[in-house]
Amino acid sequence: MPLLRRKPFALAKPPEDLKLDEHVYRIRFTKEIFREYHDYLDRLNLYRQRVWMCKVTGKTGLTYEEALVSEQRATEKVQQFPRELMAPALRIIQYSMLPLKELADSIAEKLQERLFVGAELYGKKGDGVCPCKILKVIQEGADKFCYEVAWLDKNKNISEKTQVSVEDLVQKKPLFSRNMLKSFIRECTCRNAPWVLHDELAQSHGISLDIPKELRGRIFFKDGLLICSKKRKNEGSMEETDNCKREKLDAAQFDGSAQEKENDQQKDEPIKYPIDDLLVKPSPDDPVFTDLPSPSRDFSVPMDCVGDLLMVWDFCTSFGKLLHLWPYSLEDFENAVCHKDSNVVLLVESHAALFRILINDDGEYSSAVKKRKLKSKITMINWTEYLCDFLEMINIPGLNHYEATIKRGHYGLVDAKAKLEILRELVNRALETEIFREKLDEFIEQRRALGASRREEALEDGRKRRKEKERLKAESEGNGTVDGYLLNSASVSTNNNPSIQNGDVGNKRNGEIESSRQNDPLGTSGIKHSNPASKKASKKLKSELKEPTENGKELSRKELMKQLKGDKDPPEKNSKEQRREYFEREIEKRIVCRSPLGKDRDYNRYWWFRRDGRIFVESCDSKEWGYYCSKEELDALMGSLNCKGERERALRKQLEKYYSTICSELQKRSKDLMQKIAMDESVPRRSTRVRAPPRQNPANAYLRYVNKWKE
Repeated sequence: MPLLRRKPFALAKPPEDLKLDEHVYRIRFTKEIFREYHDYLDRLNLYRQRVWMCKVTGKTGLTYEEALVSEQRATEKVQQFPRELMAPALRIIQYSMLPLKELADSIAEKLQERLFVGAELYGKKGDGVCPCKILKVIQEGADKFCYEVAWLDKNKNISEKTQVSVEDLVQKKPLFSRNMLKSFIRECTCRNAPWVLHDELAQSHGISLDIPKELRGRIFFKDGLLICSKKRKNEGSMEETDNCKREKLDAAQFDGSAQEKENDQQKDEPIKYPIDDLLVKPSPDDPVFTDLPSPSRDFSVPMDCVGDLLMVWDFCTSFGKLLHLWPYSLEDFENAVCHKDSNVVLLVESHAALFRILINDDGEYSSAVKKRKLKSKITMINWTEYLCDFLEMINIPGLNHYEATIKRGHYGLVDAKAKLEILRELVNRALETEIFREKLDEFIEQRRALGASRREEALEDGRKRRKEKERLKAESEGNGTVDGYLLNSASVSTNNNPSIQNGDVGNKRNGEIESSRQNDPLGTSGIKHSNPASKKASKKLKSELKEPTENGKELSRKELMKQLKGDKDPPEKNSKEQRREYFEREIEKRIVCRSPLGKDRDYNRYWWFRRDGRIFVESCDSKEWGYYCSKEELDALMGSLNCKGERERALRKQLEKYYSTICSELQKRSKDLMQKIAMDESVPRRSTRVRAPPRQNPANAYLRYVNKWKE
């Protein structure tokens, strides 16, 4: 089995009381079974890390599966080890105190003198040397052998058989490599200080398990385990001192299945952070962490369908121009879903926009609508007919019994959960259409173009910084030549001005350079674009995307690259921070897939939507939702994250990256809420002779929704 940090790794035991029809997760190459998906995912991610070691070959930096394959191949090679030489090699290995490399060299040197049946080598035949193969070993005396060999031709076919002496045989290359010997030693032993063979292997080849006399007193068996006692240095005996320095025996027990390090001295290695969050333990040097604030959970919809609410709303607002649907807030969408009226404009327009996409795709739903011969235009009166046709097409048992209620014109009586399930199915079908696939492909190309442009600007900025650094270094040189070349301008000016001598110019020039750096608005190199090449680079950096055309179509990749390389100056200033925000903003407009900010130690996912401002918290099982809506809660959340954990470290990094943007959105949301509360509490003064129009309740804004992008 592969080793993790040179130690054996135990596989997970199968769950108890496992039912035959239970849905589980199984890892292919270890056959481990998990009930929970996050446990399966954590173990799979661990196996994919390059921290595993092949037990047979000693190779490191492998994944678990690569280590398994390496062990299998190495074991196959080890099985090719000549059986005639296995017993002598095992006798050399048993209780040897040599390091692995020296032990392999010792075995190779001693076995090189022993030839076995089947070995292919070269023999002297006439005046030349020809390949041959040993067929039989003939012992003529106590230490004298001769061999019956078969001579081989170019195709390794046997031509004739003769008997030769050992002096007539020539070995041009070793019979086996050092790596093969090392793998053989690792495979046959259960520990390495001293090297100890597996009991079954030693008994099968008749090798004694008794401890040799020279090692008695230093190693002994206890409860079936081999124990090494570490000797202290004896000042009166130089021999014992040298032995202690050489051996460095370990005093700890070993379970017999692990391979210890070659130097044998176990030390407590310091923990390398970050590690898995659940393994992080508090230490005295940790900062003071704040308590994790409890998120708000005052949703109008049921808790188990908040995820569908966010998904449908984010889709409709992100692709509003393609759907011809004016964006609306999450609160308005939530209130509209919970409203009991059957013809809420916001919901009707959302359904109609999705229906139009499915009809224009010429798919299954388009065929069903054509068979019914419905009107081509979806209105407030006939939109429920399209909805009923969609429910018949998807044929979901949980939604079929609402069809009769919708046909009677009582859509408002449908549960909020069922409404969101219908919208979720509509969104999933819309994403499968050819229209959205083409749009997503276009977004991917544009995101690639933006990324390429951002990388080009970064490289250009790096080149300018290097050039400016070289220029400043050249100007800061003192009087005299620079690497044998001519004097610089500072030394020339010193010769012309006698009042500036002995390095005063260098100080003055350095002072001017430092002041120019401090007053530099770019905060980097203070480059002034005075030459035409710099002006051209500046215009390239200042290029900006145009807004979509009047018909709502986005820019193609070619048009996007043309505008990125254009010569028109944008209205915004050309600073590094503004360019970074600009690229992030443009990439955000071309969203392809929404991803969470990160996870905390308990695998809770954190989501942030730029159009809403709140930070939503999703539990690991997606059954509980909450949100943070103030800057104080955001600061408390960041203060509770421990950067020693992998997940919380990544989450904190993302929160720090978008901190200013999130804070501005949260403050904007708080300001809007305060204005709404102030409007509700204020009582306007009215004249008795003039009748004022009735006030509009801000909470009912979703009832006044108007689709300004309607076709």
